Amino acid sequence: MGRMEMSTTSSYLDLAEIRPPSRRVARFFSKINVVGLLLPLIIVTLWQAASTYQWVEAVFLPAPVKVAEAFWVMLTKQQLANDFISSVSIVGQALVYGATAAIVLGVAAGLSKRVEQFFGPTFDTLRHIPGIAWLPLIVLWLGIGAPAKVLVIAKAVFFPVFLNTLQGIRNVEKSHIELANVLTLNRWQMVRKVVLPSAFPSIMVSLRYAAGLAWAMVVIAEGLSGLEGLGFLIFRAQGLLLTDQLVVCMIIIGLVGFTIDRIMYLAQRRLLRWKQGFEG
Repeated sequence: MGRMEMSTTSSYLDLAEIRPPSRRVARFFSKINVVGLLLPLIIVTLWQAASTYQWVEAVFLPAPVKVAEAFWVMLTKQQLANDFISSVSIVGQALVYGATAAIVLGVAAGLSKRVEQFFGPTFDTLRHIPGIAWLPLIVLWLGIGAPAKVLVIAKAVFFPVFLNTLQGIRNVEKSHIELANVLTLNRWQMVRKVVLPSAFPSIMVSLRYAAGLAWAMVVIAEGLSGLEGLGFLIFRAQGLLLTDQLVVCMIIIGLVGFTIDRIMYLAQRRLLRWKQGFEG
């Protein structure tokens, strides 16, 4: 009996050692959005078919293999990594500066009607002037270096975050404010424990939108003024009819934009675990 029990126990232990890895693998694949991968696969298949059967001339749409070769050449011989780092650095700085200023002023305007009245007319006028319209003037002030691009992108980031922060504070439930008054919270306690947590979802949504907007804006800013970055590479490839390099830059921009959005989405879900709604 003792040997049977020991053998049975050892077999259970063997199964326990085998199952967890398989469960982890199954859990990993269950998290992959298989449905979301179908459309990219279809697009690549049609792209390859268009190249193979010459539905489109190579100068307008190079084959996937040619694009992969162009990527390797750009990476090893044309300092693609440096251009990529330059673009990411500009976007990071602009997002930090623009979002920080927007949240500070948005909170101040949301908490004080006088502050909103002071900034409101000016901000409502400036936000209707596109960032690209500011670029020529800012280039005259700061040159074609990174500061000009950072300022233009920070301006584009500022207003969505400012407006959402302001609106998030103004949309705090009246019942929450009344309950805070019943609990005799002072103004600072009300702001810290009631107002800001209620406005936080709106702020997070605006930051996610602003991050994507900043990444899109850097392409235009670098293309119109600059000698480095992904935007510069796109406009250079267009001028020289280097379609394969143009497609490389477009794919990189799309993948990085997707990654930024996923990071912001995961941060939003983690920070707002207490406020999860309908997920479809």
